Amino acid sequence: MAGFRALAPVDLDVVPYPAVTVALDLGDPPLAVDDATGHRAHGSVVVGLAPGSVRGHGSAITCLQLRLAPPVAHRILGASSELGGTVVGLDELWGSDAARTEERLRAADSWDERFAIAEAALVRRYTDGRPVDPEVAFAWDQLITHRGAVRIERIATEIGWSRKRLWSRFHAQTGLGPKHAARLVRFDDAAHRLAAGHSAARVAADTGYTDQSHLHRDIRTFTGTTPSTLATAPWLTVDPTAWPATRPDDDRP
Repeated sequence: MAGFRALAPVDLDVVPYPAVTVALDLGDPPLAVDDATGHRAHGSVVVGLAPGSVRGHGSAITCLQLRLAPPVAHRILGASSELGGTVVGLDELWGSDAARTEERLRAADSWDERFAIAEAALVRRYTDGRPVDPEVAFAWDQLITHRGAVRIERIATEIGWSRKRLWSRFHAQTGLGPKHAARLVRFDDAAHRLAAGHSAARVAADTGYTDQSHLHRDIRTFTGTTPSTLATAPWLTVDPTAWPATRPDDDRP
């Protein structure tokens, strides 16, 4: 989780990320988020995986943002299909618990206290939440470990499921099919390498794309932009500070 405060007006595109994003809105006026269909949500929101064009904006923003691995999000949020390409209000998933959590966060005196409140809420809901298939959790971990460069058939064989069963259960609990999820994980790796200053040609070669055109097509699919535009996206600029890399072999800043 990370805390964000911007006193100046904010208007930025959200770059798709291989995690479900929860923004707990603490500002006034409330945060506004537009999705690819033109629907606008206000206040605390959940941004699912690969939602297409999503834009967050407000005259000033204060929010506590969470990133949840999809199997964890399925359990904590009580959501499944909503974890795919959608943006929904947190109250649609948590009901009155969303308002109670927001109220406690707003009354807190420090970010550390807010983090503790949010963590307690997550633990409580995780304990009481929907069960997650361990096979689905394993499949997701494999996609992350291999940065999307792993065959779905291999994962299915390892867990003893058919490819059809893996697709069905994975989609039911993450909102995406495993192949689409693998593309998203690989795209995220490529996006951060571009933001780190690597050329599109090198990024395509290092992240398993067939060629540079293949990389361009995925960037267009996930963001509607070009590699040069994606490389300077504000959403990615703040990423290494708010969400520091944890893999020792990662060459991101």
